[in-house]
Order: sequence, then C-alpha cells, then structure tokens
Amino acid sequence: MARILIAEDEEAVRTFLIRTLESRGHEVKAVADGVQALQTLQKNSFDMLLSDIVMPELDGIALALKVSRDWPDMPIVLITGYAEERQRAHNLEALVHSVVSKPFDLEKICGVVDEALAASITPV
Repeated sequence: MARILIAEDEEAVRTFLIRTLESRGHEVKAVADGVQALQTLQKNSFDMLLSDIVMPELDGIALALKVSRDWPDMPIVLITGYAEERQRAHNLEALVHSVVSKPFDLEKICGVVDEALAASITPV
C-alpha cells in the first residue's frame, strides 16, 4: 500500500486519520504542522500528503505550494473545518487533488485517499 504523510494539528483528528489509514494497509507518518511535514518529506519518501489547512507555523496551503513545487508528482489532499479556507484552497485546483470538509467519516476520507492515489499512478 501507500506511504502517507499526515499534517494535522488537532491530535484527535490526527489519531483518527492514522488509525483509519493504517487499518486500510497504508504506512502512515503524522506530524502536527507544516514545518514538521517539510522536514519529514526531506528525510523520507511518501506517496501522498494529507494536510489540514489551518495549522500553526506553516499552514496547509503554503505547505501544498511547497510540496507541489519540490515533489510535483505527489498527490495532495487538504482537509479543513473552515468554509473560507476551503474557498482559498479551490484556487489551487491544479495542485491539490481534493479538499475535504470536516467533519468527515471513515468512508469519505478513505474514498478520497484512494482516488488521489489512483490518479497519481501513470500508465506505463
């Protein structure tokens, strides 16, 4: 399965995402903000980034811009509980696979992750 990096500052949401994605067979690493996510990406290889938009230090939109520049083939899914942040993220449609609104359930997040991973596979 895939190696997924999660950047989420809310511990409860982070834990839910870890358990959900690991139960589907993915290898998951989770961090609490965008700065930690960038540091982790520089040291390790991942197949996908799943990031909250509103986080301390470096928000998910700034993180998505940096990741899409440095790892252009990595699918990015953003999550948010704020309508105005969701609108900001829609300006990144070319860089971000999807924006998921909180609260979300297990089936929703797994479906979006599966779609993003499938879309990133280029036919040989």
